[in-house]
Amino acid sequence: MKKVLIALLLLAPALSWAGKPKPNPADYTITVHVQSSFLTKECAGDCPMLPGIQHLIVVIDGKKYELDGAPEHPGVLRVGDYKAKLLKQDETRSYEFRWTYEFLFPDGKTRDFLVVSEAEAMGN
Repeated sequence: MKKVLIALLLLAPALSWAGKPKPNPADYTITVHVQSSFLTKECAGDCPMLPGIQHLIVVIDGKKYELDGAPEHPGVLRVGDYKAKLLKQDETRSYEFRWTYEFLFPDGKTRDFLVVSEAEAMGN
């Protein structure tokens, strides 16, 4: 029993380094076209400036949305097409929604973006 416990304790750091499983590209079936990308800085009242938040203007299935990323990724995302999946979908009320998309980047990394705006379909 002690040997099993010691083996598990020795393996624990290795398992924690493994992190989350590698994403399966087949799960990312949505094409998101990034039209514009910029950093926003928001600060209310007397507070230090926060790092920039990625703000994207995108088109998904012909509809325009604005998405916000997390401040730990304060870079400007290049315009173009990205593969994504709908990670979180809350539509409990018929008149509003809360969606989070997970983008899959060419290097296999992922990043979450929250939908913060919706506009009419393109061409209307």
